[in-house]
Amino acid sequence: MIVKQMNKVTTGRTGANYLPLLAFPMGLLWMELVVKVWNFRGLWNCGLLYTTLFTLAFGVLLSVLCSVNGQQWNRILSLLFMGGLTVFFLIQSVYYTVMRTVPAVYSVSVAADATEFWRVGLFGTWRTAPAILLLLVPFVALFIFGKRYTPDRLIRGKRLFCLLLVSLILHGSAVTSIAFSDTGILSPRKLYFDQGNPELVLANFGLLTALRIDMKQLLFSSKPDLSAESDPVLPLEESVDEDIMVAEPNIMDIDFSALAQSEKDESIKAIHSYMAEQAPSMKNEYTGLFAGKNLIMITAEAFNTWAISPERTPTLYRLAHEGFAFKNFYTPLWWASTSDGEYVSCTSLTPMAGEQSFGEAADNSLYFCMGNQLRAQGYDTHAYHDHTYTYYNRDVTHPNMGYDYKGVGNGLELTPNWPASDSEMMEKTVPEYVGNAPFHTYYMTVSGHLQYFFDLNDMAKRHQNQVSDLPLSEEAQAYLACQMELDVAVERLLDELEAAGELENTVICLYGDHYPYGLSEKAIDELAGPGVRDTLELYRSTMILWSGDMKEPVVVDKPCSNLDILPTLSNLFGLEFDSRLLMGRDIFSNSPGLVIFSNSSYISKLGCYDAIADTFTPVPGAAIPYGYPQEMLQCVQDKILYSGKMLSTDYYRALGLTPESKGGRVP
Repeated sequence: MIVKQMNKVTTGRTGANYLPLLAFPMGLLWMELVVKVWNFRGLWNCGLLYTTLFTLAFGVLLSVLCSVNGQQWNRILSLLFMGGLTVFFLIQSVYYTVMRTVPAVYSVSVAADATEFWRVGLFGTWRTAPAILLLLVPFVALFIFGKRYTPDRLIRGKRLFCLLLVSLILHGSAVTSIAFSDTGILSPRKLYFDQGNPELVLANFGLLTALRIDMKQLLFSSKPDLSAESDPVLPLEESVDEDIMVAEPNIMDIDFSALAQSEKDESIKAIHSYMAEQAPSMKNEYTGLFAGKNLIMITAEAFNTWAISPERTPTLYRLAHEGFAFKNFYTPLWWASTSDGEYVSCTSLTPMAGEQSFGEAADNSLYFCMGNQLRAQGYDTHAYHDHTYTYYNRDVTHPNMGYDYKGVGNGLELTPNWPASDSEMMEKTVPEYVGNAPFHTYYMTVSGHLQYFFDLNDMAKRHQNQVSDLPLSEEAQAYLACQMELDVAVERLLDELEAAGELENTVICLYGDHYPYGLSEKAIDELAGPGVRDTLELYRSTMILWSGDMKEPVVVDKPCSNLDILPTLSNLFGLEFDSRLLMGRDIFSNSPGLVIFSNSSYISKLGCYDAIADTFTPVPGAAIPYGYPQEMLQCVQDKILYSGKMLSTDYYRALGLTPESKGGRVP
């Protein structure tokens, strides 16, 4: 019956007028396939079936909406819907090309917020040009040929019912297929019904489905749903034996089990229960090593080991080889780029998809941030950023971390270069605190910012002569050149510290906010080696952790990331903290190394899991316990999930942990 009715709709004397019914199903499927190939370089997998079914279902529904009015309105609606969706696909493709993340709805708001970086948008558009041309095909075809075939009569009655039924059957077939698909480490069923990770949803179900799920969460799920959750899983690697328990754990006097029993708020109760199951990290030989010392933390824009060399960046090279040398340190890229990179490093919590987590936490208690912890110890605490002080709401977020904050526009005056000079920032700011020991200063730099071309980057231009002889593309040369400005800045910082007699009493902790995603694949291949871009090795970097009184370097092989920075520093400075309340772990503790990525990929001591490919690759010779990949995946997903819950519930405040409760001062 349905087939007969569809034949009546699409054939006969006026059948040609109903060809636009195919415009949306075919046009949207075309765009979905372009995005799939462009972003993930793959097409033929199980995700192709789900993407096709979901897209055709939505396309048929749009066709109905654009066929129930008069001819003029049908054409207007067709062009509006197709044009709007085309723009959305274009924005997503450009965003992913530049940022390598897919935060669906949030990416549009970020793009709007990032109008200051208009060069980034233009550059991303140019780099995405092949995909853009392909994505424009359906709209251009509809614009040129659609008028001739626009329906001139209404679709009603049985025909309307049949089309709606077709859409429902297609959508239902997709959902049913997913519901019965329980294969792989991360099954399609779990991904669709439980996870909602933007990147994985796009890769497996298409951009329109990612948009739908993201909008549903945005409109109806401001707080994660607790009703269908399984109990938190303690991964096999974190099983604690009796010998380890001889050491003293880094915990506070908090009985999470008792709190869970008495708590009435279901969200907070769930977090209490999760925390009660977590194994704490232990104090170790490095506990208190830096107690009482000054601390300077530097989140360096797009910093990576690719930029370190004894010839071009001698200061960074010296610190990286004289302090703690981290051989397996990673800087994963999260959804809100630099802001999320700062959030992870400063809070040891993972950010939420679809949110600017730092901004969402602006009124929360960030009790364990180093600014708040050290301010309570009597430290003079400052934060600086050599770009617009309000960008990413830093004028609110950074004082909330316990800092007296300055950026361009609220007390930090710099030469108007793009990007600004990190070295000039050091020149202007170090005198403000160097005589007030003990001090803790936090910097967010900008000299390493894209674009990596000499005509578009003042810092790259400044050091062009020092890299012009390298057998590299202009992009690769420019990236190395602008990172040289960071080296000059750190050298100036060390000189100022030495002149003030504080060098040996100061700890430098420097790390990147994300890998240099502004580089093309060719430039990345030149700097990191071929084939890195499509692997987790793209995010391998290092952290500089150095003290002026260190006598010899310490090599660290454990897998670790910027999620581990806060607990590591807290232990090194001998601070009282509860390791169960942080998602990272003290790198020097007995806790196993674990690197977490936004799409639930992970790296552990036994291997790595790529969530896009849904494959676990063991370390050569490693004995993998039964169920290990799944156990570790659940651990990763729990950390991401409960980080979001802690953000949405202001969990530290619910525990009574506020800077004021410890005698800290509000900046």
